[in-house]
Amino acid sequence: MPAISFKSVSKAYPSPRGPKGSTFLALDGVSLDIEEGEFFGLLGPNGAGKTTMISILAGLTRANSGSVSVLGSDVQKDFAAARRKLGVVPQELVFDPFFNVREALRIQSGYFGVKNNDAWIDELLESLGLADKANANMRQLSGGMKRRVLVAQALVHKPPVIVLDEPTAGVDVELRQTLWQFIAKLNKQGSTVLLTTHYLEEAEALCGRIAMLKTGRIVALDHTSELLKAASSNVLRFKVDGNLPGVLAAQARITGRIVQFPAHDALEIERYLSAVREAGLTAQDVEIRKADLEDVFLDVMTKNKDSVHGVSA
Repeated sequence: MPAISFKSVSKAYPSPRGPKGSTFLALDGVSLDIEEGEFFGLLGPNGAGKTTMISILAGLTRANSGSVSVLGSDVQKDFAAARRKLGVVPQELVFDPFFNVREALRIQSGYFGVKNNDAWIDELLESLGLADKANANMRQLSGGMKRRVLVAQALVHKPPVIVLDEPTAGVDVELRQTLWQFIAKLNKQGSTVLLTTHYLEEAEALCGRIAMLKTGRIVALDHTSELLKAASSNVLRFKVDGNLPGVLAAQARITGRIVQFPAHDALEIERYLSAVREAGLTAQDVEIRKADLEDVFLDVMTKNKDSVHGVSA
């Protein structure tokens, strides 16, 4: 039995730009199974449909067609059972300003009928670096500390399936490390984890399998290692002061002074470097590296594929 199962799920919303009554498809027939114990990554650009998938999974939005289940419980027909099996960390910092951290966690426990779990609350507080904030009012916490409380609230009823929707967006390195150590520990103990993130190095390091969404459809789905193996080239990386000529720049990924080109062989590398010299520029700190998940992601997103790794889109 899959931990999470999407079966031919579609979701349409009223179109803000089209004629009155027109709609756009946020999800277009998405089918996806995530097995128990997996650490699974869901990637895609803004507007790809990731948050819509999570909203449907959590029962906050109803799909127009298809079905979604959590460990066999349908999220619409058996909402209460499905929700008990699920812990969701949302993107938004939503909190009750009238309670301290410990009170907020006890109240959250009550929503799921969990009593006398102070020992687990203490473990959550300690593991997430909140022990010294247990009696602090939620309004007194920094954004990073509020994010930690959201994680603790999602885990307070010990759900077997954990959903993390951009959990480290805008937070410091310390929280990212603390969070991933704790979530990785829960995953090793058997919890299923579904992660959406724009930090692709996190997804590469943590996720055993990855699905990539584009305009509401799955355009890549495979083990992380297989996606990386399928990368068509190495990457030539260097720094340069000045602007590349337009034709050359169109082939590159440019971030500030850093320029990166896909490089299949030594001849192609020399051709790029020669073109840079001919433009009157000097390539600094030149290196050749293996393609990473960001390279794979950008390659998948810029191609209009009918079929991809492991699925038909």
